Amino acid sequence: MYQLTNSLPYLLNRVGVRMGELFSRRIAGYDVTLPMYRVMAALWEQGDQRLGDLAGMTSIEMSTLSRLIGTMKRKGLVSRTRLKDNARTVAINLTAKGKSLVEELIPIAVHFETVAVREFTTKGVTDLKTTLAEIYVSLGTLEPEIAEAEAQRRASKRQA
Repeated sequence: MYQLTNSLPYLLNRVGVRMGELFSRRIAGYDVTLPMYRVMAALWEQGDQRLGDLAGMTSIEMSTLSRLIGTMKRKGLVSRTRLKDNARTVAINLTAKGKSLVEELIPIAVHFETVAVREFTTKGVTDLKTTLAEIYVSLGTLEPEIAEAEAQRRASKRQA
């Protein structure tokens, strides 16, 4: 029998929300939000990101991310530069201030992860991360199903 409190989406969301709330509280004194941290960590991992790529990497919706990048630019954390070979494309990078800040925050993030999985073996952590990445990929197969359901709903509304 289905139980919300034992369903994978519920459990994943519960862990994610809890981790996000605790981490947000911990980094609040640095005058950054969790989404800002995710952007900085993503750019620290790989610079010269286009907005679309950064949205995919951080799971932040494009319009929200665009406003967030503007805020971060005003705070001096990121820069936007047009690429020489494609003037329509903007590359987003950390500034020296942003790099310094994220390098101060990463050990906090590592600590949170360590606490979260402290009862796991190294193999257990590796397996969990692999499984979560596989689940993420598997969920992509739902896109055509959702598109079809939306198309059917629109067709039903037109007929009504």
